[in-house]
Amino acid sequence: MVRLFPIRPTCMAREPMPETPKIQPVSIRDYVCGPGEPLLVIAGPCVLQSRELALQIGEELARINQRPDVQVIFKASFDKANRTSLASQRGPGIEQGLGLLEAVRANTGLPVTTDIHLPEQAAMVGEVCDLLQIPAFLARQTDLLVAAAGTGRPVNVKKGQFMSPGDMRYVIDKLRGSGDGGVMACERGTFFGYGRLVNDMQSIPIMRSLGVPVVFDATHSVQQPGGLGGATGGNREMVEPLARAAVAIGCDALFFETHPDPETSPSDGPNMIPLDEFAGTLDRLLRLRETVDSLDG
Repeated sequence: MVRLFPIRPTCMAREPMPETPKIQPVSIRDYVCGPGEPLLVIAGPCVLQSRELALQIGEELARINQRPDVQVIFKASFDKANRTSLASQRGPGIEQGLGLLEAVRANTGLPVTTDIHLPEQAAMVGEVCDLLQIPAFLARQTDLLVAAAGTGRPVNVKKGQFMSPGDMRYVIDKLRGSGDGGVMACERGTFFGYGRLVNDMQSIPIMRSLGVPVVFDATHSVQQPGGLGGATGGNREMVEPLARAAVAIGCDALFFETHPDPETSPSDGPNMIPLDEFAGTLDRLLRLRETVDSLDG
């Protein structure tokens, strides 16, 4: 008679989980972006139009910046190099655009930021702007990243709409290997078929686990690429719900585009927050963040 004995599972040592890198806060002039710091808010029109308009928006953002629980940076582009159509307006160009950003900085006291699209733009922009931004379509462009980091300025790099959040580790490594100004990663939606973006909110904690503060771009996340047939559409009604989700899951910063009359903006009007609604929107988000912070405590 054969006796059967139960087979005991072999005890195997579990491989230790890798330690999550500590988030390295980023200094932007007298602001600090990272855990335990006031919410960083990057906001402004999509593209620079006139001095008067830039100052109007900048002055409203400076008024909001008087709150102790927020740190506001003015953002606007001097060139929208990735427009859908050749006929689309692109902006005033680098020289005039940097002049407008200097005027906003001088008149409002706010730090300023803008996108760069070419490596040769980095040094000139770094002389004016307190933070450099890398567009999502260009997140993997090594020469551009190296040039941006080489200015010594902090860099906010948007995750490509075609990239997984984990793959941003290589983007971050390129920037950190080329300068020590600091790095922030930005979630701005992922392609979901044609003409639509979706947000996987797991991207925020995943990118934070790479050791960087994370920005949530609430207005570009509601874009509908090519949705207007030769121009990008959008759905601004979804901006605040998505921003609430990002705050609840623990983002370090928020990005918005705002304009006094979004329908007249040359770019991204359908997903912008009207300027007269921006303070109220931000107030609700800051109250939510206060609740989230109290739970962490």
